[in-house]
Amino acid sequence: MDPVRAIADAVLYEGYLLWPYRHSATKNQRRWTFGGVYPPAHSARHPDDRRAVRTECLLEAGPDAAVDVRVRFLHVVRRQVLRGRTPVGELDAGGERHVSWDEAVEREVIVAGPGREPVAIAAGRAEEPLPGGAIVRSWEALAGAVAVHVVPVADGVVRVGVEIANTTPWDGDDREDALRRTFCSAHAVLRTATGDFVSQADPPERLRAAAEAGRNEGLWPVLVDGRHTVLASPIILEDHPRIAPESPGDLFDGGEIDQLLVLNVLSLTDAEKAEMRATDPRAQEILDRCEALTPEQLMRLHGTVREVMAR
Repeated sequence: MDPVRAIADAVLYEGYLLWPYRHSATKNQRRWTFGGVYPPAHSARHPDDRRAVRTECLLEAGPDAAVDVRVRFLHVVRRQVLRGRTPVGELDAGGERHVSWDEAVEREVIVAGPGREPVAIAAGRAEEPLPGGAIVRSWEALAGAVAVHVVPVADGVVRVGVEIANTTPWDGDDREDALRRTFCSAHAVLRTATGDFVSQADPPERLRAAAEAGRNEGLWPVLVDGRHTVLASPIILEDHPRIAPESPGDLFDGGEIDQLLVLNVLSLTDAEKAEMRATDPRAQEILDRCEALTPEQLMRLHGTVREVMAR
């Protein structure tokens, strides 16, 4: 996988579903805690939940610098199980367990900057028939915009700004309803072929003041894969973050120890594994992956020694 995409995916799904990966777990009752861009009405009542996020970084390039920006986020999808036509918490259909739960679908907005691109996603509904019932998936409309600005700040240096704003109309006061109209886990990937981005964390002395003057609200830009790409993340990362090559796959908790989580998954009872499978397709993927690991792959998670290279 593209190393930039691997890091971006880890950010996108950080906290999506936590150990023990079951919908009944208390820690999974309040979700999508990172990088939310909320509808204005909710943000007005809860100022800590931003209606817009912004990142700015420096690019060593000419005034005609071109930057491609890719904004990604999760859109909450309500999964409601029906017995006949009656909504229920769970249903055993044909020997398979199904539970009502909030899933998510990935959304993406691309801007060839400088420029502006609207976010306009219509509400929708899809029904999946089951023996004795059905699964109904529904999602709310989203509205907003992604704007990219490029402004000269010094000879051969421009400031690139990206703003992600949610303008979804809504007049409720329930957090779960607000989340269904939120750009969850929003982040941006900036790429250029016409210059080099400057590290926000460690800029050269001549550009330190200009870097410190940048506005980063809800997003933090770090260099990834050289100096032609920046990831603006709601989670503060260091420059050039990497996924450990020993990791067998995403566990939705990048700060945790893979070996610990994998062993915990393998220690679940059959009933707990059944609930994990029913909770979410991504949880089922984790379980299947963990159960398929070989002894050699498990040993690789025990630890390794690497030489630290100076940058």
